[in-house]
Amino acid sequence: MDKQTPKPLQEAVHTLAQNGTTDFKSFLQFEEKTVIGNGSDLSDLKMWKGRAKRKIISQTMNLSLVTAVENKGEPERKQGYWNAYHCQERLTNHNGRIHSKYCKNRFCPICSSIRKAKIINQYLPVLKTWEAPYFVTLTVRSVPAKNLKKWIGGFKEAFTKILGRLKKRHQRGKGVRPVGIQSLECNFNPGKRTYNPHFHLIVQSEAVAEAIIKEWLLLWTPKHAIKKCQDKQSVRNMEECLIEVIKYSTKIFTDPDVMKKGKVPQKVYAAALDNIFQALEPHRIFDRFGFNLPKVEKQCNIQTVPDTQCEDFIYAVEVYDWISEKTGERLTGYAPTAELHWLLSDNMDTDLE
Repeated sequence: MDKQTPKPLQEAVHTLAQNGTTDFKSFLQFEEKTVIGNGSDLSDLKMWKGRAKRKIISQTMNLSLVTAVENKGEPERKQGYWNAYHCQERLTNHNGRIHSKYCKNRFCPICSSIRKAKIINQYLPVLKTWEAPYFVTLTVRSVPAKNLKKWIGGFKEAFTKILGRLKKRHQRGKGVRPVGIQSLECNFNPGKRTYNPHFHLIVQSEAVAEAIIKEWLLLWTPKHAIKKCQDKQSVRNMEECLIEVIKYSTKIFTDPDVMKKGKVPQKVYAAALDNIFQALEPHRIFDRFGFNLPKVEKQCNIQTVPDTQCEDFIYAVEVYDWISEKTGERLTGYAPTAELHWLLSDNMDTDLE
């Protein structure tokens, strides 16, 4: 022990070493705490209620995904689902701003929502400058689970090939320059037990939309891609359209349209979701093509503050909310609707593949 270390502190450290119940770092946590980033506004109750809703969905879904991979005998993906399950379990309030750590997994509803907000802030100002943008959907025939990974890989390769063709054609002065954004999604049809990978795009003009659809159909041929299933629509509300493009990479709950047509119950099909997440894992879900974003300097605000200036909240599953360690009060007062509670408690399917 350093000679300059105060005697009471020396005694405390020796005690910590003897009982083995904690470590020196934990011992010092009462003195100061590190908070990273700008945090989220504590007073934005609507936002926090939304996050509380996503937290209960995330925990229930990821717990089911853990069970699903165990049932499949494929536990290697289990840790990622556990990380998402524990995302934002502890929050720290400092000066009315909430700070926390994020798992950053694409199958975490909380992190997906935050990522969506960042993309909107980055891209919306640029997309609003486009004079006549179009929303495009590209798809192919649905496939069974055993073919999904291969088809999604082919999906990405096909789109890259199309962009390359159009770019070269434009350079030769024989076509439009492909400019837009794209997002890869995949849905599960529990009635047919098939998967439907598809692209959503926002492109700069109708000419670009038509060129991409034409090349898509030529590449896949009528055997795999039906013309009437490809779609293009003029964008009337860019913000709503952008939100549609960057939503979750797969629907968590059964699509209501499928429920009506196939007479299937609304459930969370965890085993099917795992198939989708596994197939999407090596691929970039959202990307742009034909343009660059304005450069923004990244700032990482790190503060070391007295622990007495902070208030910690711990997530309590029993009340669907974060509880203050100091006062015992709830952070948001959120309560799930009866329908959501019913879906999450009685309608989790971990066996279907």
